[in-house]
Amino acid sequence: MQLVLSIAVDALAYGMVLFVISIGLSLTMGLMRVVNLAHGAFAMVGGYAASWLGTSMGVPFPLMLVGAVLFTVALALPLERFLYRPIYGRPELTQVLMTIGITFLIIGIANWLLGPTLKTIPLPDTLRAPVDLGFRTVSAHRIFAILSGLAIAAALWLLVERTSFGVRLRASVDNASMAAALGVRTERVYAVSFALATGLAALGGVIGAELLPIEPYYALRYMVTFLVVVCVGGAGSIPGALLASLLLGAVDTTGRYLMPDFGEFFFYLAVIAVILVFPRGLMGRAA
Repeated sequence: MQLVLSIAVDALAYGMVLFVISIGLSLTMGLMRVVNLAHGAFAMVGGYAASWLGTSMGVPFPLMLVGAVLFTVALALPLERFLYRPIYGRPELTQVLMTIGITFLIIGIANWLLGPTLKTIPLPDTLRAPVDLGFRTVSAHRIFAILSGLAIAAALWLLVERTSFGVRLRASVDNASMAAALGVRTERVYAVSFALATGLAALGGVIGAELLPIEPYYALRYMVTFLVVVCVGGAGSIPGALLASLLLGAVDTTGRYLMPDFGEFFFYLAVIAVILVFPRGLMGRAA
């Protein structure tokens, strides 16, 4: 029983980290119809920014978190204006080639400026402190990751489904020309949505650095993982991304506990099984 509970806690923490990072990619792919393979690079940028602010500048953790997100968004917005906007509505291959090029560009600049070493993000004593759950002791940081994921899931669902911005976003996606004719500033809606997606990627990169360490090839190492979460959950579905993150986190964590020699075998086996049964993802919508 103790082993089951331990697996559950670690799986929940890992799943929530996957959700926080991947949900931005789900929004861009499902709502904005952009295959953004540079999404992991923005998570890496957030981690690098947080590491520099925390270690070199001594910025407290809350300000470091906010600063990393704002820096990543400030970097992403010009890219959206000059590189992403021209490929909206273009064939998927064009989007893939453009965004994978952006990924390699960001990786090269990060390595040139900050060096090819693993980056650590300093945590306050409150997040490093152990928390006794009765059956085991975990770091408060994992509890923080779980609570952050739940809060972000609820806030995003309310934003997309229950606000005027969500209505404008869905209208812009379904019929951009009609939405523009009705007074919706579609370019602004896309820019805000892209900023939201990259900000969430940066936030996830910082929160999840304990489980997904920030290193020079972070963007390539975890690119497939983030894409898998989106595909299994269904692009554009917030509940789907949450369910997929928890499911895949549970499968991967259980496999690593019980059969560590198999690596990610069970993770991708679960992916294949889900896609065979649900080709559009667990909660994907028809085209």
